[in-house]
Amino acid sequence: MNANLSHPRRVMADYDTVLAWIIAGLLSIGLVMVYSASIATAEAGKFTGYQPTYYLVRHAIFVLVGLSIGLFVFQVPTQTWQRLAPYLFLFGVVLLMLVLIPGVGRSVNGSRRWLSLFIINLQPSELMKLFAVLYAADYAVRKGAVKDHLLKPFLPIFGVMAMVGALLLLEPDMGAFVVICAIAMCTLWLGGFNLKIFGGLVVLLPLAFAALILSSEYRMQRVIGFMDPWSDPFGKGYQLSHALIAFGRGEWLGVGLGGSVEKLFYLPEAHTDFLLAVIAEELGLFGVCAVILLFGWLIVRAFAIGRQAAMSDRLYAALVAQGVAVWLGVQAMINIGVNMGVLPTKGLTLPFLSFGGSGVVVNCAAIAILLRIDFENRRVARGLPI
Repeated sequence: MNANLSHPRRVMADYDTVLAWIIAGLLSIGLVMVYSASIATAEAGKFTGYQPTYYLVRHAIFVLVGLSIGLFVFQVPTQTWQRLAPYLFLFGVVLLMLVLIPGVGRSVNGSRRWLSLFIINLQPSELMKLFAVLYAADYAVRKGAVKDHLLKPFLPIFGVMAMVGALLLLEPDMGAFVVICAIAMCTLWLGGFNLKIFGGLVVLLPLAFAALILSSEYRMQRVIGFMDPWSDPFGKGYQLSHALIAFGRGEWLGVGLGGSVEKLFYLPEAHTDFLLAVIAEELGLFGVCAVILLFGWLIVRAFAIGRQAAMSDRLYAALVAQGVAVWLGVQAMINIGVNMGVLPTKGLTLPFLSFGGSGVVVNCAAIAILLRIDFENRRVARGLPI
């Protein structure tokens, strides 16, 4: 009798319920704030049919699609992802190439980042972040025997990432390039590769990024605008100055949900890149801290899942879990930094919250893989087959 009563509890403990609730919280906040931030833009847009719920409905559909795909992804064993990792990465590279072909890739605001799939636009760089996590983890496992060498394990991955970086910079998508570099380098470091390589990267990477900035007038203007947005508040510093005004107006508890003024055609991309500024204005410091705490909790849980996998000698699963933590953590940190004026504008959305079909769907798929790793950890701990 007691065994029968305890069985439902064992079933419920087959996945990380805390992680599931964190994601539910982030997605729920995203739905509410996307609607609040986009309602004025939707009402005024001819292409939206002047419907105030245009972006809300689309975002809700993307969330449902993401959750549905997540349920499917959860059924796939981690070993299958390891076998598919090189092929998925190659597929992602092909998609990045297709984006750059005139007539195939779709250009918005001067950036060619999307592939038109009739009813939706696919952003390959979002898929590439997930594929980079899977591939970098597989690479680290395969090259484990030579990880103490200085160049043998490093040069191949450097060449691959340089190619991906070149494709992303041609779009241009500097933000995705930074995130994918962080994923690759952190995965190799967590995989135990020679620390001398990373010492060199600490010196070389800042020089490389400085060269990229100086070589592009577009990126140079962004940095100048970031350093002093008030010197040109109607030009280079327009976005950042209005984001800072939104943070200032919000104070401790905000002006109230729906009460933002900056979203009324003052703050560009209010429902995408600068959603946090609207959260700050309407929900205040309390709302911003709640979002940051949820992301911090998510990253802690992801690293804990990775540690559990490593303790059961499942290195690939461990590196994938930690790679997902690095990806979501770095992207969230950059978006939050941009909104607060700590970092220059990168064009990165806030995971799970910002409007954007590809991003939301891929984020949900990544969490499903993370939950699968945790599910397998629990079965291994109980001596059950995966």
